[in-house]
Order: sequence, then C-alpha cells, then structure tokens
Amino acid sequence: MPTIAAFLAVALTAYLGHWQQGRAAEKRAVQQETGEKSNQSPVRLDARTRDAAMRHRRAVAEGEWQAAGQIFIDNQVNRGIAGFHVITPLKITDTDTDTVVLVNRGWIARDATYPLPPSVKVNAGLVSVSGKLSVPSTRFLELSNQSVQGAVWQNLTIERYQKATHKNVLPFVLLAQDATAPLEIVNAPADAGADKHVEYMLTWYSLSATVMVLWLVLNTRRVVENRSTSIVPAEQSDQANNS
Repeated sequence: MPTIAAFLAVALTAYLGHWQQGRAAEKRAVQQETGEKSNQSPVRLDARTRDAAMRHRRAVAEGEWQAAGQIFIDNQVNRGIAGFHVITPLKITDTDTDTVVLVNRGWIARDATYPLPPSVKVNAGLVSVSGKLSVPSTRFLELSNQSVQGAVWQNLTIERYQKATHKNVLPFVLLAQDATAPLEIVNAPADAGADKHVEYMLTWYSLSATVMVLWLVLNTRRVVENRSTSIVPAEQSDQANNS
C-alpha cells in the first residue's frame, strides 16, 4: 500500500508540474503575441470584426452608448480597494445590423450602496472609443448560481452577455484607453504571469522528487534491516553448533 500511494503521489505531482509548465508556455506565447500586435496600426471595428486573431490589437470604435445594457463586474481590486469594472455596450455606427461591442470603460470603487453598483453616467450622442481588444477568460470558479444579480455580475463572458441581453455582440471587450472621473483606466496586464506558473511547476516537481527520494530511502533501509535480521540468527546457530 505505501508503494501504491507513493506511485500515485508521484504521478499526480508530476502531472501537475507538467500542466503548469504548459501554462507557462501559453503565457509566454500570449506575452509575445501582445507585444507584436501592440505595434500594429489600430483596426476600426465593424460588424465583420470577429476573427479571434484580432485580440490584443489596438482598435477604434465609433457609435452610441446603450445605457440599458451596462453591467458591473464585481470583486475587481485596484490599489488594494475592491470595486467594479464598468462594461457598457457601444452600438457601432455604419453597420447594417445592431452590432455592439462591449467596452470596459474603467474601474470604480464600491460605495455605501454596495452590493448595489454605484451610479455611473452614460453620455448620449456619437462617441469614438480607442483601446485594446481583449477576450474575457472563461476559466473561473463560481461557488454560487447567483452569479448575476441584476446589473452586477461576478464574471463576464461574451456568451453569457449575449444570452442575457439578446444583443449581437462582437467577441471582444474593448479596454478603453481613456476614462473620465470617477472611473479609472483598466489596463491589460503588462506581464502575462508566466513566472507564477514556473514557480508552481517547480513546486510540484519538487514534491514529486521528494516522494521518490523518501520511498527509496525507506525501502533501502527496510532491505538493510531485513538482511541484518537474517544474518544474526545464522551466526548464533554456528556458535551453538561449535559449543
């Protein structure tokens, strides 16, 4: 049983180390892709801008805000303060359909009305928004089925927003490069976080190696002890025969 348990522990920790190694490689690829695309000229968004390869590109969108579709993504921390990301749909002009792009207009702190969102004004009229395209992550854990409470959401995915609003939404979120008070700009992280996964990888591989070493040490000691106990009776038997 100890051998089986050791084998399972080594297999599990080695697998987790390998998985973290893959995640680190993915993050490095994202970092490289982000750097390359940030140097490209901005793309002008329209109803046809749906290629996933457009993520991380700088982009410009012209249209009108739709206040009725504004939502607040909760538990967003800035400078150690919990708050919201304000996501507002922008109806793109010069298209044949009612296509919208979700714009992350910025971060705002919680106020005394929490868990209700703070009041954030939505201006009317034609606007032009510049920023960087991002794709919301679908890797998150929700411990409750109450992840959407009116305009307050715990996590955002394009599919979830489409299902909730029935809008024709581009598969991106535009991180606005400018924000007006009381909002603060939300920037894409400069570091994709590959080093964190390397640390996790080394931890799992170290645990795997530790289990292997312990198994070898304990089993080697057991073999030595067994040999010792088998030699002693033989010596005692020879002494008895000589006497």
